[in-house]
Amino acid sequence: MENHNLTPAYIYTYACSPEELSLCRMEMRSLFGLESPFNIIKSPTSIDPSRSPFIKERIEVMHEGDSVQEIVEQVKHIQLDESTFKVIFVKINDLQEKVEYWEQRAIEREIGWPIQGEADMHEPDHIFGIVPLGRKWYFGKYLKSEAIWLHHLKKPREYSTALSTRVARAVANIAVPKPEGVKAIDPCCGIGTVLVEALSMGIDIVGRDINPLVTDGSRENIAYFGHVGEVTTGPISEVSEKYDVAIIDMPYNLYTHASPEDQLSILQNARRFAGKVVVITIETMDEMIKEAGFEIADRCVANKGSFSRQIIVCE
Repeated sequence: MENHNLTPAYIYTYACSPEELSLCRMEMRSLFGLESPFNIIKSPTSIDPSRSPFIKERIEVMHEGDSVQEIVEQVKHIQLDESTFKVIFVKINDLQEKVEYWEQRAIEREIGWPIQGEADMHEPDHIFGIVPLGRKWYFGKYLKSEAIWLHHLKKPREYSTALSTRVARAVANIAVPKPEGVKAIDPCCGIGTVLVEALSMGIDIVGRDINPLVTDGSRENIAYFGHVGEVTTGPISEVSEKYDVAIIDMPYNLYTHASPEDQLSILQNARRFAGKVVVITIETMDEMIKEAGFEIADRCVANKGSFSRQIIVCE
């Protein structure tokens, strides 16, 4: 049941609203180093699909062919003994014409028939996916994404201007696409929306905020979801450790509104202790970012109704 290709390959499908498209594409570029014009992408990069709020499912490619018939020939070698399985036709693909429901079921049956095991539509031991992409057909182990961010919607402490959990999760992925060995900081962490998402993905991140009210709320939120993370109170100017990346949601709420001087100071301090900074802002601040010594590497806009935020990767 192993992938017989020399290079491991994974296929991910995506779903997002038009308002989220810019953010979704930027997260895709960060995670995979490229962007697909469709809601489906093939990559050698293996990530848990539940990391992204936009990824729906993943196929770990075991076989590929120019036709369904070629896949049928290849799956004859799969021996599951007493194990049960099912085959799923992946609906999100790059075909120009829609595959009708009855055709999807027929393809599933055709591929499932030669597999040596017992078919079980309800609680199978193994789930396989079949998907057309780039004029080829791919078959492999199927994994559905779990919307972990949904569990974080209701926090004990909330502010109306905080990022949504979906945006926060995507931002954490943009900032830290490969968590291993990366140290991150959110030095204007507010009530910890980004911290909760990042910690739930195993990202090594600490929080800080100048306002003791919000750092208390941040600690409470992190503990509520069963995570352990350090949150300190104090100005960004007192951060002395070095970090690989900083995520800065520019303060603009009732409790701490940053003046242009404050914003520049925040960016200059971040330049001092972080190699890469992801800035979230409701105002255009390109000139200020350059003045602080950064180059803009990538950017997107996340809209919510008439309210929009810019997310800018600075290096």
